[in-house]
Amino acid sequence: MNLKRQTSKIKNRVGVIDVVAEDRKTDEVVLVMNEPEMWDGSDARLLGLQERFNAYVSFLLDGEMAEAHPELVNKPARIEVRCAHMPDARGLELLGMIYDQLAFQEIKMEVVVLNAERRMSNE
Repeated sequence: MNLKRQTSKIKNRVGVIDVVAEDRKTDEVVLVMNEPEMWDGSDARLLGLQERFNAYVSFLLDGEMAEAHPELVNKPARIEVRCAHMPDARGLELLGMIYDQLAFQEIKMEVVVLNAERRMSNE
């Protein structure tokens, strides 16, 4: 029952870019992905995360960002995942694979665990 409610929350956020900003210190476009839910290692949770990353990358690479924010075109990009809780083992594994794939697209990724202030970055 709880899983179903959480899954529907995840699906409702798939196409949502939480924040688009410019980091003036690094001169990067920053897309923030908020992950407030507890990590449960479920397939649904991981699939939702993967789908959200696909939407973020599509936003960056398929012209949507250029349309919505022409002033940010040609700047390097970073996706910052802000987690309320430390990702579980399966979540960390998936984030590691996504991190590697984003590097091929020259997109940086940073994971910030807000409660623990731990960071994973590919800078």
